[in-house]
Amino acid sequence: MLHSFTLKTNKRDEMIDVTSQVQAVLRTEGLKEGAVVVYCPHTTAGITINENADPDVKTDMIRRFDEVYPWEHKLDLHMEGNTAAHLKASTVGSSQHIIVHDGQLLLGTWQGIYFCEFDGPRTRTYYVKILSAQ
Repeated sequence: MLHSFTLKTNKRDEMIDVTSQVQAVLRTEGLKEGAVVVYCPHTTAGITINENADPDVKTDMIRRFDEVYPWEHKLDLHMEGNTAAHLKASTVGSSQHIIVHDGQLLLGTWQGIYFCEFDGPRTRTYYVKILSAQ
């Protein structure tokens, strides 16, 4: 089963925790064993798994991405001026696979699933695909 979600981002760079939405798909579908794929179909956004206990992790990650990939670089040629967003999205990746066991996402104690916006604010879509082992 494929589920589509739409979200609105509020900043140029933002990490939005979507863990509860993905877990809700498991409940809706009754998935007990298998996996899910969380996929972002955008070239300037991505999906990652990281710590969700301390909000400073998101702040630090965004700041460090900006240090590595500055928004303005005199050698960038991309006409839209968002080369940094493309680089950040490629670094994070467009999808994550998460094992499902006993109806729960098999995440570490401090882990969450994040939609990463790097060229906002925008209206974005991401998908959750169920891979059932039942």
